[in-house]
Amino acid sequence: MLMAASAQAAMTETAVDYQIAGAPHRGYVIYDSAVKAKRPLLVLVPNWLGANAANRKQAAEIAGKDYVVFVADMFGRDQLPANTDEAGKAVGAIYADRALLRSRVIAAKSTAIDTVKAKKLPADLDKIAAIGFCFGGASVLELARSGDDSAAVVSFHGNLSLTGPAQDQPIRAKVLALHGDADPFVPAEQVDAFLTEMRAAKADWELVRYGGAVHSFTDPDANWAGKAEYNPKVAKRAFARMKNFLDEAFAGKP
Repeated sequence: MLMAASAQAAMTETAVDYQIAGAPHRGYVIYDSAVKAKRPLLVLVPNWLGANAANRKQAAEIAGKDYVVFVADMFGRDQLPANTDEAGKAVGAIYADRALLRSRVIAAKSTAIDTVKAKKLPADLDKIAAIGFCFGGASVLELARSGDDSAAVVSFHGNLSLTGPAQDQPIRAKVLALHGDADPFVPAEQVDAFLTEMRAAKADWELVRYGGAVHSFTDPDANWAGKAEYNPKVAKRAFARMKNFLDEAFAGKP
């Protein structure tokens, strides 16, 4: 019985407090402490509801035995939106200031690395990627646009193109965008702008479009018919595509 218990997962979640421009933020590091081998570090930016219980549960599922995951705080400690109305206002304010958005996702990655070092976590700092969902997907794309040197970024049903000025740098991370082809919140104009941008940047990029899928297709709680709906078949495909893409990126393959 003891041998069986030791073989089981031991998911560990630890709050990590950090500062961005003097303002307190709280992220979470999540990993299976029963696995002693080092594994890649993923910086995960949640959807517009932030690092709440549901999004941390999803982070734990993604971490599994494969990754150490750092869940970023894009809003500030004790500033999590209580509902979608609050989330819309908070996200709108951040989208309106792309420099602010970038500073927060960059700070999250830096904190994740510092936390791995300070706590001697079993993460391989030569293998770092960022993934995000909805608002989080847009955030990790902005991380790539900042010239960040992560191996890869993966956006799940995120905004593909943002308005407003931005000092873009050469895109060094491999980019994977997983997009619902029927997503009403990311219309064809955004998709076209993303394609134009990636081509001009000569980035190593992929765009996967899932037929019939709308926004939030990986979110089990999404139930807004025809607009933001969980699609278990597409979610399974998307997570498998993410893993394959990351495996390739971490192996250093072109």
